[in-house]
Amino acid sequence: MAVFVSTGSGGRTDVGILGTGSSLPERRVSSGEVADVVGVERSWITERIGVLERRFSTQDETSLDFAIGAARAAIDAAEVSPAELGAVVLATSTADRPVPGVGVQLQAAIGAHNAVAFDVNAACAGFLVACDIGRGLLAANPRKDHVLVVASDTYSRYMNPADHRTYPLFGDGAGAVVLGRVPEGEGIFSVELGTDGRLAHYVTGGPRIPRSTLLAPSDDHYLKMSGREIAGLVREKFPELVNDAAKERGITLGEIGHVISHQANPRLVAEVARTAGLEPEQLVITGDYLGNTGAASIPIGLDVAVRDGRIRRADTVLMITFGAGMSWGRMLMQWPSAASSCPSRG
Repeated sequence: MAVFVSTGSGGRTDVGILGTGSSLPERRVSSGEVADVVGVERSWITERIGVLERRFSTQDETSLDFAIGAARAAIDAAEVSPAELGAVVLATSTADRPVPGVGVQLQAAIGAHNAVAFDVNAACAGFLVACDIGRGLLAANPRKDHVLVVASDTYSRYMNPADHRTYPLFGDGAGAVVLGRVPEGEGIFSVELGTDGRLAHYVTGGPRIPRSTLLAPSDDHYLKMSGREIAGLVREKFPELVNDAAKERGITLGEIGHVISHQANPRLVAEVARTAGLEPEQLVITGDYLGNTGAASIPIGLDVAVRDGRIRRADTVLMITFGAGMSWGRMLMQWPSAASSCPSRG
């Protein structure tokens, strides 16, 4: 098991989120529809998992399509131009094709021709990994002031309709943020990322050996999950991540304004938040109506909370993530005064 913790240089934090955006498929799929497909009662999904509906992409929509929409929204919210971006970091584990990467296609689509672009695959934990990479890029190059971080996944393409343990959980969508320089004492305070590759078998998807399209169809490209083991890891790590973030910053849990967790399962998120000592009003929940949108779940939650006025300038925000690998992480930040689309508190 490896854990990596990073803070601002010399205790100084000068990178924060300047704008947020998200993009979702139009197609809404209720848990009643999903229940009919997988052969269970609707109540089994809504009561055990807590997902009422989710968004599914059409056959003609890809992760790139939603990444473009989310990126443009975040850029508009940050009041920057694509030409001002120094990098585009794209988190996904559902790329349209192996080559080229989604990030370089996104760079071209939005006109960010001055930005280096690449993909990050850390499964559902990808957004926080990508954000930490983006923060490092800005710290390393004082001539660059903005980095676009996008997370986009279309897991509905990788779900087995016959598997009632996975098919009801997931939805599609993308979220994005623009990172930029902020006044000292604002922005990202600390990041912790952890991985234990010995648990990689908890979530798998795709064949180890490429299959010819001429061969008989196989279900080995579907996502497979060990739900009980994953839940056990979340129950172990979530309270640790929350309390370590507060302790490291020297604040109480009550001083954390908003906690945005990866939406693996809304019921599980609510359970582990209670165990950690958090209040329900501190949580931003989107999984009940969007399902698990993979790496996009946290930036989508951020965008929702900013646009409905819950997150305001100077609020303390904690993000918690989990992903295949198995991986986990946290990011603690103060929402910056420079965030263009975010109102002041008070």
